[in-house]
Amino acid sequence: MLENCRNARERWGGVSELIDRWLKDRQELLVHYCDLSAESDFSQTEALKQKFVRLCEVLVDYVSTGHFEIYEQLVREAREFNDGGLELAGKVYPRIEETTEVALNFNDQLGEGDLSEQDITALFEQLSHLGETLESRFEMEDFLIQHLHTVHADKVASV
Repeated sequence: MLENCRNARERWGGVSELIDRWLKDRQELLVHYCDLSAESDFSQTEALKQKFVRLCEVLVDYVSTGHFEIYEQLVREAREFNDGGLELAGKVYPRIEETTEVALNFNDQLGEGDLSEQDITALFEQLSHLGETLESRFEMEDFLIQHLHTVHADKVASV
Protein backbone atom coordinates (compact mmCIF):
# COMPACT_ATOMS: atom_id res chain seq x y z
CA MET A 1 0.00 0.00 0.00
CA LEU A 2 2.85 2.40 0.81
CA GLU A 3 4.35 1.60 -2.57
CA ASN A 4 1.03 2.42 -4.30
CA CYS A 5 0.90 5.73 -2.43
CA ARG A 6 4.45 6.58 -3.44
CA ASN A 7 3.77 5.62 -7.07
CA ALA A 8 0.63 7.75 -7.23
CA ARG A 9 2.35 10.78 -5.77
CA GLU A 10 5.31 10.36 -8.10
CA ARG A 11 3.06 9.92 -11.10
CA TRP A 12 0.64 12.76 -10.45
CA GLY A 13 3.14 14.97 -8.65
CA GLY A 14 5.22 14.73 -11.81
CA VAL A 15 2.22 15.85 -13.82
CA SER A 16 1.89 18.93 -11.63
CA GLU A 17 5.56 19.75 -12.11
CA LEU A 18 5.23 19.21 -15.85
CA ILE A 19 2.19 21.50 -15.99
CA ASP A 20 3.96 24.14 -13.88
CA ARG A 21 6.96 24.10 -16.22
CA TRP A 22 4.66 24.27 -19.23
CA LEU A 23 2.81 27.27 -17.78
CA LYS A 24 6.16 29.01 -17.33
CA ASP A 25 6.81 28.29 -21.00
CA ARG A 26 3.43 29.88 -21.76
CA GLN A 27 4.52 32.97 -19.86
CA GLU A 28 7.71 33.13 -21.93
CA LEU A 29 5.63 32.81 -25.09
CA LEU A 30 3.45 35.71 -23.98
CA VAL A 31 6.50 37.86 -23.21
CA HIS A 32 7.85 37.31 -26.73
CA TYR A 33 4.43 37.90 -28.25
CA CYS A 34 3.89 41.16 -26.34
CA ASP A 35 7.41 42.38 -27.09
CA LEU A 36 6.88 41.82 -30.79
CA SER A 37 3.36 43.20 -30.92
CA ALA A 38 4.58 46.45 -29.35
CA GLU A 39 6.84 47.12 -32.36
CA SER A 40 5.80 49.89 -34.72
CA ASP A 41 8.86 50.49 -36.91
CA PHE A 42 8.73 47.82 -39.59
CA SER A 43 11.83 49.09 -41.38
CA GLN A 44 14.19 47.20 -39.04
CA THR A 45 13.53 43.98 -40.91
CA GLU A 46 16.49 41.93 -39.66
CA ALA A 47 15.90 42.74 -35.99
CA LEU A 48 12.19 42.04 -36.38
CA LYS A 49 12.86 38.79 -38.18
CA GLN A 50 14.99 37.65 -35.25
CA LYS A 51 12.13 38.48 -32.87
CA PHE A 52 9.70 36.54 -35.07
CA VAL A 53 12.13 33.61 -35.19
CA ARG A 54 12.40 33.55 -31.40
CA LEU A 55 8.64 33.83 -31.00
CA CYS A 56 8.14 30.93 -33.38
CA GLU A 57 10.72 28.78 -31.60
CA VAL A 58 8.98 29.29 -28.29
CA LEU A 59 5.55 28.88 -29.92
CA VAL A 60 6.41 25.55 -31.57
CA ASP A 61 8.04 24.26 -28.37
CA TYR A 62 4.98 25.25 -26.35
CA VAL A 63 2.52 23.66 -28.77
CA SER A 64 4.63 20.49 -29.02
CA THR A 65 4.92 20.12 -25.26
CA GLY A 66 1.15 20.48 -25.00
CA HIS A 67 0.43 17.77 -27.53
CA PHE A 68 3.19 15.31 -26.77
CA GLU A 69 3.50 15.63 -23.02
CA ILE A 70 0.74 17.55 -21.23
CA TYR A 71 -2.36 16.30 -23.05
CA GLU A 72 -1.07 12.75 -22.98
CA GLN A 73 -0.66 12.95 -19.20
CA LEU A 74 -4.07 14.57 -18.72
CA VAL A 75 -5.76 11.86 -20.77
CA ARG A 76 -3.97 9.13 -18.83
CA GLU A 77 -5.08 10.72 -15.58
CA ALA A 78 -8.65 11.04 -16.85
CA ARG A 79 -8.62 7.40 -17.92
CA GLU A 80 -7.40 6.24 -14.51
CA PHE A 81 -9.92 8.30 -12.56
CA ASN A 82 -12.69 7.42 -15.04
CA ASP A 83 -14.96 10.31 -14.06
CA GLY A 84 -16.02 11.67 -17.44
CA GLY A 85 -12.74 13.36 -18.26
CA LEU A 86 -12.15 11.33 -21.42
CA GLU A 87 -15.41 12.52 -22.93
CA LEU A 88 -14.56 16.08 -21.99
CA ALA A 89 -11.12 15.78 -23.55
CA GLY A 90 -12.68 14.31 -26.68
CA LYS A 91 -14.76 17.47 -27.08
CA VAL A 92 -12.01 20.00 -26.31
CA TYR A 93 -8.94 18.48 -27.98
CA PRO A 94 -10.20 18.91 -31.56
CA ARG A 95 -10.69 22.61 -30.87
CA ILE A 96 -7.18 22.85 -29.45
CA GLU A 97 -5.86 21.07 -32.53
CA GLU A 98 -7.39 23.82 -34.67
CA THR A 99 -5.35 26.38 -32.75
CA THR A 100 -2.26 24.25 -33.28
CA GLU A 101 -2.79 24.47 -37.03
CA VAL A 102 -2.97 28.26 -36.80
CA ALA A 103 0.25 28.36 -34.77
CA LEU A 104 2.10 26.04 -37.14
CA ASN A 105 0.86 27.93 -40.19
CA PHE A 106 2.10 31.16 -38.63
CA ASN A 107 5.49 29.54 -38.06
CA ASP A 108 5.58 28.35 -41.67
CA GLN A 109 5.01 31.92 -42.92
CA LEU A 110 8.37 32.98 -41.55
CA GLY A 111 10.43 31.19 -44.17
CA GLU A 112 14.20 30.93 -44.42
CA GLY A 113 15.33 33.99 -46.34
CA ASP A 114 15.40 37.71 -45.73
CA LEU A 115 12.15 39.51 -45.11
CA SER A 116 11.11 42.72 -46.78
CA GLU A 117 9.24 45.45 -44.99
CA GLN A 118 6.15 44.23 -46.83
CA ASP A 119 6.74 40.68 -45.51
CA ILE A 120 7.12 42.07 -41.98
CA THR A 121 3.89 44.04 -42.34
CA ALA A 122 2.06 40.88 -43.44
CA LEU A 123 3.46 38.97 -40.45
CA PHE A 124 2.26 41.68 -38.09
CA GLU A 125 -1.22 41.42 -39.57
CA GLN A 126 -1.16 37.67 -38.90
CA LEU A 127 0.31 38.24 -35.43
CA SER A 128 -2.98 39.73 -34.27
CA HIS A 129 -4.88 36.64 -35.42
CA LEU A 130 -2.29 34.43 -33.71
CA GLY A 131 -2.82 36.36 -30.47
CA GLU A 132 -6.57 35.81 -30.58
CA THR A 133 -6.02 32.14 -31.33
CA LEU A 134 -3.57 31.75 -28.45
CA GLU A 135 -5.99 33.42 -26.06
CA SER A 136 -8.66 30.90 -27.03
CA ARG A 137 -6.17 28.03 -26.73
CA PHE A 138 -5.03 29.12 -23.26
CA GLU A 139 -8.63 29.22 -22.07
CA MET A 140 -9.25 25.68 -23.33
CA GLU A 141 -5.99 24.41 -21.84
CA ASP A 142 -6.79 25.98 -18.49
CA PHE A 143 -10.23 24.38 -18.63
CA LEU A 144 -8.68 20.96 -19.27
CA ILE A 145 -6.11 21.37 -16.52
CA GLN A 146 -8.88 22.34 -14.11
CA HIS A 147 -11.22 19.51 -15.09
CA LEU A 148 -8.75 16.73 -15.82
CA HIS A 149 -6.01 17.36 -13.28
CA THR A 150 -6.72 19.92 -10.57
CA VAL A 151 -10.06 18.29 -9.79
CA HIS A 152 -8.15 15.13 -8.80
CA ALA A 153 -5.62 16.83 -6.51
CA ASP A 154 -7.42 15.74 -3.33
CA LYS A 155 -7.70 12.15 -4.57
CA VAL A 156 -3.99 12.03 -5.37
CA ALA A 157 -3.02 13.51 -2.00
CA SER A 158 -5.16 10.96 -0.13
CA VAL A 159 -3.72 7.95 -1.95
